[in-house]
This record gives sequence, structure tokens and C-alpha cells, in this order.
Amino acid sequence: MARFLEFIQNHPILVGILLSLIVAYFWLDGQQSGRKISPQALGPLISQQQPILVDLRDGKDFKAGHIVGSRHIPYAQLKDHVEELRASGKPVVFICKMGQSAGAAGRLLGTKDVYRLDGGILGWQSQGLPLVKSKTA
Repeated sequence: MARFLEFIQNHPILVGILLSLIVAYFWLDGQQSGRKISPQALGPLISQQQPILVDLRDGKDFKAGHIVGSRHIPYAQLKDHVEELRASGKPVVFICKMGQSAGAAGRLLGTKDVYRLDGGILGWQSQGLPLVKSKTA
């Protein structure tokens, strides 16, 4: 530990550059994978901008319960719909089980109006917000 502190004292410019790169990495990663949107903030976004809600979970999970108005595009099939989503000109909100797949989907889409539901569908449910079931479930 003492050698680490000595290194920091002897090389403040290198340490500063390293810290700047770390911050830049996390900031850019967050921008590319879409901004997080809380379950509470999703309602106003829907009423103001009419985004496309894309549920990335598998068919069984989607049928068991999804957010009203969401469109089912499994993550494995997302590449087939990227151009269609970009061409819509609307914001896109990706929804998955816990939020990880939604971040990867945001990077794949690569547009500025991309959101990912913070905490995914589990975060939505933990807030006591409603889900609808498909009639064929």
C-alpha cells in the first residue's frame, strides 16, 4: 500500500490521466447504451413523446406480463429490426428482465433517443406498477 501511495505522489499526471480515462469510459458507455429511465419517469415520457417500448424478453416471459403498449422483439431478433426502429424517428425504450440486455440493445441501436428501463421489468414490478398478460398466455 505504501508503494501505491508513493507512486501516486511521484506521478500525479499519470494518475490524473488514468482517472480521467476511467470517468470518460463510464460516461461514454452510459451514453452509448442509452440513458436510464426510472419506472416513474416512463409515464410522462410516454404521454409527451410517444416512444416505442420494446420488450426484449423471450416470448414466455412477455406473455406472462408486459407493460401496456410494449412491442415484443426478442433480443436475439433485434438486429432484424434496427433500421425500422431508427427510421421511426421516435424515442425507443428497451425493456428486459433486469436492465443488462437493454443496455446492449441501446448500443446496438446507436441513436441519441434511446432509453433503458432502470431495473428492467423487475424494477417496474417492485414499484407496484401494472403489467398486462397476453390473451394467448
